[in-house]
Amino acid sequence: MRPYGHEHEHGQGSGACGPGHHGRGGFERRRSSFGSFGPGGWDGRGGWNGRGGRGGSRGRARRGDVRASILALLKERPMHGYEMIQEIAERSGGVWKPSPGSVYPTLQLLEDEGLITSTSEGGKRLFSLTESGREAADKGSEAPWEEAGRGVDWETLNEIRQAGFGLMEAFGQVWKTGTKDQREKALAVINDARKKLYLILADED
Repeated sequence: MRPYGHEHEHGQGSGACGPGHHGRGGFERRRSSFGSFGPGGWDGRGGWNGRGGRGGSRGRARRGDVRASILALLKERPMHGYEMIQEIAERSGGVWKPSPGSVYPTLQLLEDEGLITSTSEGGKRLFSLTESGREAADKGSEAPWEEAGRGVDWETLNEIRQAGFGLMEAFGQVWKTGTKDQREKALAVINDARKKLYLILADED
């Protein structure tokens, strides 16, 4: 059994850009008070991670869904592991982005079962279906990733994302360039907004 690492396909790091570059540790601690926005959450790198918020399960998938998605994708063409992750995220509308920790072990199991094969290409592993794997893919769902996106109001979700991004951008700018007093005021605004949102759920004024 050959272990698959991340193959340097997704080790892109957080970079030095964005609102967390200045005083990153403090900003990260304060940003954690937001939780997530809607079915997905802010990933800290200017993106939407596709996972559910607190207590939410939307965007999460069973192990069988990862397996079925890999087979469906490889039915189209050979792919790298990281490419599969990106494809699933894109095709599910950003609602579901499986982690490398779920994709790579599944790839390993599929190869052990003789359903896929892999070759080395530029330091990465390129996966493709075997004849048995194609038969298994033909019996499965054409687009397993669509299950994760069912029931999502995309228009509302987009509005939530834009509002969440805008709020984090504004807070990040204050945190990056503001004085200590301005930062404290910004943090107070954020905490107050969070409390008011929870009060909406409680139907209180």
